Amino acid sequence: MLSRKNKHLLLKIVSMFSVIRGYNIPIIALAQYLSAIFILAPEKRALSVLLDFNLLIIVIVSSLTIASGYIINNFYDSEKDLINRPNKSQLDRLVSQKTKLKVYFTVNFIVFLLSFFVSFRAVLFFSAYIFLIWFYSHKLKKMAIVGNMTAAFLAVLPFFAILLYYKNIYPQIFAHANFLFLLLIIREIIKDLENIKGDIANDYQTIPVMFGESTAKKIITLLTVLTIIPIYFLVEIFEVGYMDIYFYVSLIILIFFLQKLWKSNSKPDYLKLHNMLKFLVVSGVFCIVLIDPEVLVNGRRLLKF
Repeated sequence: MLSRKNKHLLLKIVSMFSVIRGYNIPIIALAQYLSAIFILAPEKRALSVLLDFNLLIIVIVSSLTIASGYIINNFYDSEKDLINRPNKSQLDRLVSQKTKLKVYFTVNFIVFLLSFFVSFRAVLFFSAYIFLIWFYSHKLKKMAIVGNMTAAFLAVLPFFAILLYYKNIYPQIFAHANFLFLLLIIREIIKDLENIKGDIANDYQTIPVMFGESTAKKIITLLTVLTIIPIYFLVEIFEVGYMDIYFYVSLIILIFFLQKLWKSNSKPDYLKLHNMLKFLVVSGVFCIVLIDPEVLVNGRRLLKF
């Protein structure tokens, strides 16, 4: 049996895990490694990528920066979350605002120190990343369009850290990035529709608040149609191996998504749409291996010397 003190400590750990959304961070770290092996540095052996110490530090630092970003975002959104996510908010409040700030600054200091193991350029990159996340959480998040685009950009930025590390610029990289960027912007606007009550109460000038739900749906529809452009390039122009299956399935899901969008008018409806987009993003991470399945099937590139 756990003592009362240990139970309290365990609850605080669970609360902090909820604040930093610890379930998301391993997926982002996996996405960085898979992107490095299959997209950003395809000419390198998989084993050399996996054993690259500098890449490991970049992934760790990215994960810590994202965790600190979730903390500061939670700090500024505490009042809004009481309306939009009351159950999660109650769990998150088991850790005080003061403690959250202490952890936030501690994690950022660790990020600053670890970045030096890679290069001074890495220090500058992650310092800028930390500042942008804070500025987004403090100011930009409340602004229509700018807030959505910034949130999507910040979500993609960890992959640019690896891109800068390998210094490999392939056209297909930008096609992948554009597809992901569009999905993330759509997801951000869906979240605004989902959280419209809390946004109105806390004076957040989001697209649904300023222009109405119908206009927000029209913008989402336009952005969804635009995903056809990167999908076309990835399937027809660039070599993506068997990952083209993922993009064909994504098109079908996005068509179904649009049908559901125009029938949606409540928070549970928008939550389902949000989860559909989350599924597309997460499944896209695992489907990266379809670019060259032989790496996993027989380990040819992994074991080749």
